[in-house]
Amino acid sequence: MRPRPQRTCVACRQEGDQSSFVRVVRTAEGRGQVDERGKAPGRGAYLHPSPTCWQRGMAGALQGALRVTLVEADREALRAYAERFTAPGADDDIEARA
Repeated sequence: MRPRPQRTCVACRQEGDQSSFVRVVRTAEGRGQVDERGKAPGRGAYLHPSPTCWQRGMAGALQGALRVTLVEADREALRAYAERFTAPGADDDIEARA
């Protein structure tokens, strides 16, 4: 059995299986967008699917990891994607993963 790839959340710096993260990629045009399949070309960064990690990521960690300045259109698209994590019953407690 092959070991599962490990990744680190750019916001909270916790490690975990790649499948437990959402990948955000810098496109060839220098834009930031969610890579739902996890296979898009470009520099990628990983975030936990939690409101806390997305808030921290949007505050600057994501821009640093992707080496890009996110324009407002990219920020809006990422915020819209993060809305699904704020639904009732969504897990936003990072310490629960430790």
